[in-house]
Amino acid sequence: MTETPNTDWNAWQTSWDRQQEWYLPDREERFRVMLDMVEAFAGAEARVLDLACGTGSISGRLLERFPKAVSVGVDLDPALLAIAHGTFADEPRVTFVTADLTDPAWTAKLPYDSFDAVLTATALHWLHLEPLRALYGQLAGLVREGGVFLNADHMPDETTPRINAADRAQRHARMDRAKAEGALDWRAWWELAAADPVLAGPTAERFEIYGEHADGETPSADWHTATLREAGFAEARTVWRSPSDAMVLALK
Repeated sequence: MTETPNTDWNAWQTSWDRQQEWYLPDREERFRVMLDMVEAFAGAEARVLDLACGTGSISGRLLERFPKAVSVGVDLDPALLAIAHGTFADEPRVTFVTADLTDPAWTAKLPYDSFDAVLTATALHWLHLEPLRALYGQLAGLVREGGVFLNADHMPDETTPRINAADRAQRHARMDRAKAEGALDWRAWWELAAADPVLAGPTAERFEIYGEHADGETPSADWHTATLREAGFAEARTVWRSPSDAMVLALK
């Protein structure tokens, strides 16, 4: 990647946040609850793994709330990592690692053997169930005793089809209104990135890695909590819920 002095990384970071909020209007609320749980279990000086970190959205909010915390962000997406590196270029409290979470040896790239907290949001639904199960087993080995793992993601309850349908209709009506007012969706955001002279190369590489969109799975919160217990966490349960999404916390 050839960086130009005029690249406004903060603008790209903000643009990514707005695009994500088009899908997730309660995104900041889930981050708030996530960081509340970090404070409760790991304290204000936590060592955190920002898993599938993207542009570093969680890391940025973590460091703003807890100035003495440190974060390691790990991802494979070269375009989103370019934005992360640019945004946090002068921030010594955060480190970014390029790694494939489906590679059994990915943890060897991390600068630490253990973490007080591992955090991820709206990312692991890109994985199928067996790779996700294997990842949870690895995370159980990374989280220290008494530490926590938090995953906020799409976790629908398939036992309530009418509730799900009503929620889906309401959400899509809201999204349609916002899009008519100029909000960017996923595809439009990536088209802008592909047209940018700095991000064009990483964006093309990104689509070579993932294709248009990864074909993962969205199991229920109950599946997540049961699988996390099987992986070696002592306790696991839902700590936040929206009609379509949930956040599970697993305590080592």
